[in-house]
Amino acid sequence: MKTLLRSLIAGAVLLSAAARADTYPTKPITMIVPFGPGSATDTITRVVAQHLGAALKQTVVVDNRPGANGALAALYVARSAPDGYTLFMSTNSPHSAAPYLMKNVGYDPVKDFAAITRMGSYTLMLCIHPSIPAKSVKELIEYAKSNPGKLSFASGNTSGVVAGETLKHWAELDILHVPYKSAPTAINDVLAGRVSMMFTDLTTGLPHVKAGTLRALASTRLKRSTLLPELPTLDEAGVKGFDMDSWAAIFVPAGTPSDIITLLNAALRKIIDSPEVKSSLGNVGFEAFSSSPAELEIFVKDQLGKWGKMIKDAGIQPE
Repeated sequence: MKTLLRSLIAGAVLLSAAARADTYPTKPITMIVPFGPGSATDTITRVVAQHLGAALKQTVVVDNRPGANGALAALYVARSAPDGYTLFMSTNSPHSAAPYLMKNVGYDPVKDFAAITRMGSYTLMLCIHPSIPAKSVKELIEYAKSNPGKLSFASGNTSGVVAGETLKHWAELDILHVPYKSAPTAINDVLAGRVSMMFTDLTTGLPHVKAGTLRALASTRLKRSTLLPELPTLDEAGVKGFDMDSWAAIFVPAGTPSDIITLLNAALRKIIDSPEVKSSLGNVGFEAFSSSPAELEIFVKDQLGKWGKMIKDAGIQPE
């Protein structure tokens, strides 16, 4: 009798999940972005949101919630209903670095989120204002040491913070860190010459490099970018072993039903891996590729350890 009852309950649960998957979504979905409009993360989110809306035959709204290196957005998502109607386009900022840069972010990057899929990786590059007489990282370091306290670096996310502090610590430079809520506002002050330099993603910085209004000196990944192969890496410039994988991935609040996670993963992987979307995102400096939820879960845990070490090695203290 107990066996029969358990079978009936299990069958009811499966039928309920199937019915939920068949009807979802019945209302608009919101994709939360941890940075402001015009940022690289905002750009890739809007591309994916448009395609996801078409695939699910439902409106997908993009909601920008910048602040605290993405932690404000992450906390909002962590506290949202786990019903599949709040998606989070997260990055290494709120998921890998913020827990080490802040004394209390208010959320657990592993326990408070359910993984959907990876989106891909950004390539960051060190850009300086053309008024600075340096054509390489070596020349920049020599100039900074000859002019202590004169230079500054902007950051619009944790990648910019960690990369800038790593260079500063490694070369023993006296340069001022100027933080911003998002990369577009940061780069505007670099363009205006109010800040000397910044580490920025290709999406934000490459148009200005091509226009000659910024000068690129190095990229942050161990291998040169296929989008800018002439640009040397920080590793080549002497910061040996420096390899910053700035990434994006999609999550939902922990507790979201597994059938909805499966549905979203299938829909998003088809979108992300399509030649059209890969090309569209590649044109704005983003390398797109997807993953299973399990692969993303492993990746998140690995990145937490990696970023924790980078932040410690750079001598950055949590605030």
